Amino acid sequence: MTLDHTPRHAAGKPLHIGLMVPINNTTMEGEMLGWLPEGSTCKTLRIPRGKGLLTEETLPAYRDAAIELAKQFNETPLDVIAYGCTAAGFILGPKGDADIAKSLAETTGLPVVTTARSMMLALQELGATNISLLTPYQDDVNNRLKDFLGSEDIKVSHFDSFYAADVVALGQITEDQVANRAKPLCENDVDAMFIACSQLPTLNVVDPLSISWGKPVLSSIQVTAKLAMQAVDAA
Repeated sequence: MTLDHTPRHAAGKPLHIGLMVPINNTTMEGEMLGWLPEGSTCKTLRIPRGKGLLTEETLPAYRDAAIELAKQFNETPLDVIAYGCTAAGFILGPKGDADIAKSLAETTGLPVVTTARSMMLALQELGATNISLLTPYQDDVNNRLKDFLGSEDIKVSHFDSFYAADVVALGQITEDQVANRAKPLCENDVDAMFIACSQLPTLNVVDPLSISWGKPVLSSIQVTAKLAMQAVDAA
């Protein structure tokens, strides 16, 4: 598969987004701007964390740090907040993910979208109940992600992971590696594919893969950008 580097900008009025990502995330800001209308801006706040992967034990401190850090958004005129901490959303579960969105909205006074919830809503909008899933996560987060999907009766029939050992390994995954790892998951018995994680580069992967396969391919950053636009339109 040849990667297509054509700009992906959506039509519409430019958005001014406040983005929250883990401090190690080097992908989401640039790719979000690739999916948003041309002229959009992104003020990014990076949540401190160690080199280890997030766990249920380390998550409370990480969550609290995010809410405190979000106060800095009040210094800049923005339209919407995007919480792009994907693994955190899956570990928190649907209720915990909704709770942090509520806390961030109360802190900033702005609509808030989360990547985890964006994934669910995008798959529901497609009517996808049976999917292929590609992640970079270890088994604990992979299982929580499947449970997150299962809470809305979305089944994962085909699955693969890079099983990144830490954030350094995660940051070294290339878009070619993502595309090559995704291709074997293009099976006929599913409705769609989801590529999870806001660190994985997917801007130039999802459309070519979807066209060659003939079925929808979604990614964490792509669906977060889409829900952010919808949230602004609804505000």
